[in-house]
Amino acid sequence: MKRAKNPDWKKRIVSTDAALTRIEPGMNIFIGTGTAEPRTLVKRLMASDAYNLQDLTLIQLVSLGDAISLEALQSHKYRLRTFFSGWVASDAIAAGHVDLIPARFSTIPRLIASGQMAIDVAFIQITPPTETGYCSLGVGLDVARQAMEQADLVVGEINTDIPFTYGDTFVPMDAFDLLVESRDPPLYFDRWPLDDVFDQVAANVASVIEDGSCLAYNIGPIYEALPKHLANKRDLGIHTPFFTDALMDLVRSGAVSNRQKGIFRGRSLSGFALGSPRLMRWLDHNPLVEFQSVDRVFNPMDIARNPRFVLIIPARRVDLTGRAAMSIGKGAVTTGPGQLADFFNGADLSPGGYTVLALPSRNRNGEPNVRLSVEDMPNLLNQPESMDIVATEYGTANLRGRTLRERAQALIEIAHPEDRPALLESAKEAHILFPDQIFLAESAHCYPDDVATRHTFKNDLVVRFRAIKPSDEDQMRRLFYRFSDEAIYYRYFAPIKTMTHAKMQEYVNVNYCEALSIVGLIGEPGQGTIIAEGRYVRHKNKPYADVAFVVDEQYQGLGIATFLYRMLARHAQQQGMAGLTADVLTSNRAMLKVFERGGYPMQAKIQEGIYALTITFDHKMEPSA
Repeated sequence: MKRAKNPDWKKRIVSTDAALTRIEPGMNIFIGTGTAEPRTLVKRLMASDAYNLQDLTLIQLVSLGDAISLEALQSHKYRLRTFFSGWVASDAIAAGHVDLIPARFSTIPRLIASGQMAIDVAFIQITPPTETGYCSLGVGLDVARQAMEQADLVVGEINTDIPFTYGDTFVPMDAFDLLVESRDPPLYFDRWPLDDVFDQVAANVASVIEDGSCLAYNIGPIYEALPKHLANKRDLGIHTPFFTDALMDLVRSGAVSNRQKGIFRGRSLSGFALGSPRLMRWLDHNPLVEFQSVDRVFNPMDIARNPRFVLIIPARRVDLTGRAAMSIGKGAVTTGPGQLADFFNGADLSPGGYTVLALPSRNRNGEPNVRLSVEDMPNLLNQPESMDIVATEYGTANLRGRTLRERAQALIEIAHPEDRPALLESAKEAHILFPDQIFLAESAHCYPDDVATRHTFKNDLVVRFRAIKPSDEDQMRRLFYRFSDEAIYYRYFAPIKTMTHAKMQEYVNVNYCEALSIVGLIGEPGQGTIIAEGRYVRHKNKPYADVAFVVDEQYQGLGIATFLYRMLARHAQQQGMAGLTADVLTSNRAMLKVFERGGYPMQAKIQEGIYALTITFDHKMEPSA
């Protein structure tokens, strides 16, 4: 759409003071949020000493801007009602100058449309109109339409610096009783500074996001770091409260197509834009981004129509049950329990959807962020049943469907290594973990994140590989009981019938300074099933390691064992070992084939019905077909 060349609307412009003369004491005034805040009108309202501007109530969804000052609120001429404290109103709420209305964002339009929340005046920021007489609500729809319908006086603040956006944004000029011209630029938001810890947390979050997933975005260091780690994904979708510079980078990387969404297919859906002038220029007349009001953006049923919807939540603390203490202050935009409820429900209802909680293992003061309990902390998100995955810079913990004991074990594994011993002992004292739970403190800093990878085998089977963790105890136990007697004998050289907790926890607690165990998993993130395991253990008296591996019989013959063997061999070689050794029963021809196809020189000696294999790393041969 082209903007009017000979704008007749300029003849309708009045001064801000003239517009404010229409205000009467006791009125409720709706104001847009964030970048949509009509700053010229609001600043003049705050600064004016006019007799009629007394005992006014300002209504704003989230207080993010700078036009409404704490000093003005303390004058008792104005009172602010908001549905979320943001970072402007949080101190004022504590001081009693702001009324906080607990509500789900998806229900706010109904509160306004029903008249339960009366609105007398609406201050709305808009673009200049097109030749056809329509303006755009720009980059913050929130509940502007409902407010305009209820208000007796609608004032449009025309700002030439805000982008003309698409979606449910078009408004005819005759919908406004008065027009004023903005003398202030929109409220811009600087990009979030990054550090190595948040970058690694973001990398771990990205590792559990599959191609075709649909994401919700926010502001903060986690979201700022995500785009470069998601750039190689395919067909991502966006259904988000906030569109940011970081999200623009992700879209421009080519990772976002929105083709697999179930609603607003082909377009990124958002309610607000928070960012720089560069973002505003990119959004101007951009058909790839659709802006809708909060009743669409936050509607759980609409969210759920997007398959594989992933909700990423930055947290301040997490405890061993999966409860979280949310951030407070500038990084806490819509991360209160009430504001998250709609997206939690949407993720739960979405086919293949899940929630990821992300945080560093320690705060900036060096205090642990993974704790025994966060029950007494403010802004508590007490929904452990909705927490599927937790990510720190030390990895990810899958919580869905796990017992409290298994959750605690998984979360201890991604706590800071120096905090793990105390967490373990606290969990034992609280009877969350078994009293005999093993913990190898010396290997806490040695976990080999670098071995994590994925590979597609025959029949398009995708297997994710990573180093084994103590929390894999139950999965490995279940793998053991799926084996036939023959498979157990081939692997353990003994007719083992049971695998008790004591035996299995010894098996899954690996000293990674001396050994490596890799598991292969299939299934969705957070619901993976272990179908293979391989390991090597260093010999004490020579520069070799003994290797063994096993694959679920249902998945044999696909090349998984050969892939595992090559992974183990490469890692052993990188660790400076001269080669590997292995013992294979002479009747186990399939395992011998794996070693033959592995691509490394091999010598075999028969000793009492067992092949004693020695594999050397002097040079690598071409792998056999």
